[in-house]
Amino acid sequence: MKIDWAALGSVFGVSLVATVVLVGLFTLGIVGLSKQESASAQSGGSAVLARTGAYACFALCAAAVTYGIYLIVV
Repeated sequence: MKIDWAALGSVFGVSLVATVVLVGLFTLGIVGLSKQESASAQSGGSAVLARTGAYACFALCAAAVTYGIYLIVV
């Protein structure tokens, strides 16, 4: 049995980058929601912006997970 180390390294690198990006997006979403609560006490405009950004981050996470499931199934 021969292992293609270049392909294995490529898969490792792509999965590492994808994991870091997804965790980063989810973290930004949670930070946006926490900032939304503190921003709503100060002014209304930045609270809407924080909530919209957080929802956008969560939507990107869901899209990436959905695309990954699509790649596995198809």
